[in-house]
Amino acid sequence: MAYSDTPSFPKGLLSDDALPRYVQVAARLWDDISARGARAGDRLPSERSLATRYEVSRETLRAALAELAGRGLLESAAARGWFVAESGEAVRLTGGHTVEGFADYALKHGLAVRSQVLESGTRPATVDEAETLRIGPGAALFEMRRLRFLDDLVVVLEHNRVPLTLCPALADTDFTAASLYATLRGADPAQLPRVADYSVEARQPEARERDLLEIKDGTPVLVAEQLSFNQDGRPLELTVQVYRGDRYRFRASITD
Repeated sequence: MAYSDTPSFPKGLLSDDALPRYVQVAARLWDDISARGARAGDRLPSERSLATRYEVSRETLRAALAELAGRGLLESAAARGWFVAESGEAVRLTGGHTVEGFADYALKHGLAVRSQVLESGTRPATVDEAETLRIGPGAALFEMRRLRFLDDLVVVLEHNRVPLTLCPALADTDFTAASLYATLRGADPAQLPRVADYSVEARQPEARERDLLEIKDGTPVLVAEQLSFNQDGRPLELTVQVYRGDRYRFRASITD
């Protein structure tokens, strides 16, 4: 299968300089791969040479590679590097094969995403968290709270919890720019959220939420709780998102 047989990135959206740097690099890299007409199984240049070519850090380059891997376009092999995916199953962010993250949503709609990290670190998991994430009580847990913005408008207060064993690099990653899902995929492409248990309810904001989300009137918040699983059914991430009710719309398809 040639590169040209695999879906390319949407034109126009990914050329926007306001989008995350790693997304821009991913688009440029895939355009270059496609232009060369390489085929499935072809090996990419080393990460060092790619980082030099695109004038980015190794961290940004790895996030870009993980983004392409998450779409099914690339795959990695331990100690051998990166290759064009053999399966031919490309996963688009707009498709139904993965759980869509906040950055994915922004990309799909051509919006500039920005994050402000409020808290980030590791701690022992509580008994309830351990039961939910299927880890031992007291196991190392990465925890982060962020404000997420679209086109510089605050939209959501997000609380993420991930077992640290899935990706030790989480503790040292700057998530003001990096994507949580792309970082997970960079550590192991198999750690792609495939399905999720999701619930949402409306309520009045608490005082801190009102302040952080810049709510000045009676606008309610929508609270979404999500537990994401990988392709093997293992829990990956527990997330609570508090959205401004006037800047978020929940849609779902119900099937039997």
